[in-house]
Amino acid sequence: MYVAFLTGLFLGLSLIVAIGAQNAFVLRQGILQKHVFFIALFCAISDSLLISLGIAGISIFLRDFIFEFSNLIYLFSALWLFAYGIIRFQSALKPNLNLKINNSKSSELTSSILTISVLTFVNPHVYLDTMILIGSVSQQFIGGNRITFGIGACLASFIWFFCLAYGAKTLIPFMEKPSSWRLLDSLIAIIMFTISIKLAFEGSWL
Repeated sequence: MYVAFLTGLFLGLSLIVAIGAQNAFVLRQGILQKHVFFIALFCAISDSLLISLGIAGISIFLRDFIFEFSNLIYLFSALWLFAYGIIRFQSALKPNLNLKINNSKSSELTSSILTISVLTFVNPHVYLDTMILIGSVSQQFIGGNRITFGIGACLASFIWFFCLAYGAKTLIPFMEKPSSWRLLDSLIAIIMFTISIKLAFEGSWL
């Protein structure tokens, strides 16, 4: 049982600990201290839901869907991420950039959740990693061990997203400078453009 739990935990961490569109947004929200708990919770629950569906066996059906419509999925994902990259790049070019910590407003929570929803679910790799890969690996375990494996994989998501979101607070002193925000937004834009181009190539659009 411990083997199943640790397998799920470390597999989940190995797949999620990477610089990507979702993690970049969580990091930025964490630095801004804007809806940190809800953003981290949403990401963790979303991953856990997809992992649970994959372990339940739906990955078998989703695999065929992704392969059949992969070109269109990759195109839509690439275009959306490219557009978000442009938004961050434009923010980095603002001459009087002055983003203050703790300037969140409750009315912006919906907008933040909508943004992280798109960043989470338009990425084809999230389905490949959570539902298909983790779902496939889980099939080697039987009964309670499979459930334990799933708990470990889901726990990895909670650990990562909450550590990333709240750990970003340590960067606040550095991020109080407008130049630091320009650097962060530029890096996020580069990440978005890179992922967008990569997805376009994978979908045979470039």
